[in-house]
Amino acid sequence: MKIEIVEAIFGFIGGLGMFIYGMNTMADGLNKAAGEKTKKLFKWLTNNKFLAIVVGALITAIIQSSSATTVLVVGFVNAGIMDLTQAVGVIMGANIGTTVTAWLVSMSELGGLLKPEFYAPLFVGFGAFLLMFAKKEGKKDVAEIIIGFGFLFIGLSLMSGAITPYKDAPIFSKAFSVLGQNPILGILTGAVVTAIIQSSSASVGILQTLAINGVVNWNSAIFITLGQNIGTCITAMLSSIGANKTAKRAAVIHLLFNTIGAVIFGTIMFVIFKLNSEWATSTISSVQISIFHTIFNVTNTILLLPFANKLVKLSGLFIRDVKVDKENEEIDKDAKRHHTPEEIGAALDSRLLGSTSFAIQNAVNQVQRMAEFTLDNVRRCMKALEENDMALVEEVYECEKIINEREKELMDYFVKIDNKSLTQFQHERIKNMLYAVSDIERIGDHCENIADLAKQKIDEDNCFSKEGMDDLKIITECMYLSLENAIEAWKNDNVEAAKATRFFENRVDELEEKLREKHIDRLSKQVCNTQSGVIFLDVINNMERISDHAVNIAEYIPQMMG
Repeated sequence: MKIEIVEAIFGFIGGLGMFIYGMNTMADGLNKAAGEKTKKLFKWLTNNKFLAIVVGALITAIIQSSSATTVLVVGFVNAGIMDLTQAVGVIMGANIGTTVTAWLVSMSELGGLLKPEFYAPLFVGFGAFLLMFAKKEGKKDVAEIIIGFGFLFIGLSLMSGAITPYKDAPIFSKAFSVLGQNPILGILTGAVVTAIIQSSSASVGILQTLAINGVVNWNSAIFITLGQNIGTCITAMLSSIGANKTAKRAAVIHLLFNTIGAVIFGTIMFVIFKLNSEWATSTISSVQISIFHTIFNVTNTILLLPFANKLVKLSGLFIRDVKVDKENEEIDKDAKRHHTPEEIGAALDSRLLGSTSFAIQNAVNQVQRMAEFTLDNVRRCMKALEENDMALVEEVYECEKIINEREKELMDYFVKIDNKSLTQFQHERIKNMLYAVSDIERIGDHCENIADLAKQKIDEDNCFSKEGMDDLKIITECMYLSLENAIEAWKNDNVEAAKATRFFENRVDELEEKLREKHIDRLSKQVCNTQSGVIFLDVINNMERISDHAVNIAEYIPQMMG
């Protein structure tokens, strides 16, 4: 093999690597810069399919990868955050959003000073300068976007330069002639290449690079592009391995959507090319590939949107034993309101790590679920104490084991997120979630302490006086309110709820001191016995500590941190 050919291959591979690296760097910077906005945008997602499409398109345009978006969708469905109807809309929107990259690449066909690669070295230099000397996280994020943009077009220029000397070589014309004559082979080529590099944006970029050098005809480009849309589904399919069946169905819906569209468009274009063979064999430009890519994804969405529910049902033929009807959805929603042990931590899905802002929001949601589960256990231990219920005591012990397990799982998840590229605010958010989870676990420990005291009370056949029970109910209600407001503060970043948490914690402190004095007075008057008196004092002490931890949780929200 001649040294020039080896050099060209190395140049093309290096250019491809720089193109992909630039795309990822730009996406990472965009993700961090717009992370909170995309998170808020996602919160607006409702059962409105049109809104879901818009959200899917915008998120994909920001993170520059339809594969990453669909992987996130699989993660959300697996976590129960999103249902399949919402997933269909987001997946359709993701396909539209991915056309942005193709349009960026096609800008290279603009002449002279308008060509992005003309400015690419300047972008890299300016971006690197800004990255080195910028102190604010926001400016560093902008620097990453600029550097990524520069590398993307430098890589594109390298790929194009490596191919240019060989654009008239017979191998290209013969290869694309064969592909053009066989639509199925063209679709398979596009699907396989995209599946291997796991990025339709990158594979379309490679095709456009060849088109810029005039070595691709319409026939080949159309069918390869259709195949690329099918190949991009492999990432979501792989990510669904190990997920629940509903999440697997989301991945199947993505595959069905793109495959059905490819079949429809492939058939239409095959007939057109048969009627106009001259057009079929003429060369296609990079801009024309972008136009077709956009028309395909937008039209496919318009055609299949009315059949979104049919796609959901069709996915059930491939992934069975999952019923998605209104009755089951209501049952699922009801189960979530009660926060069962199986649900807690179920959404700690590594698929969501593809977007740090979504991963952090998911972590916030799971901290909230853990806190609500722990609040249920607080209520359980107090009821066991009041009613002398040994069965409830055992339930408290079992739930405490689950709380301890969830603490470890959340800590591991936080570490995974923290190893990602984060802004300073995001680092602080992760750090405070670590503290919050530790406080929640300590509340669980106090639940166990109260359960131990309830068990002792039952075993020794002790009882509290009526006055003691009345006092206990008052402080118990204040303790509940402190913890409920802490959870509300965490859930909605509610400063007023955080202040209410502090108010009720102060009230618990006052009551604990007052009830201690009253109880000692009852002991001196022999209204109650010493053994029950010790238990009572230990119980209210644990309740006071639970309220202290509630305040800590409330004060970890961003507004209170600021």
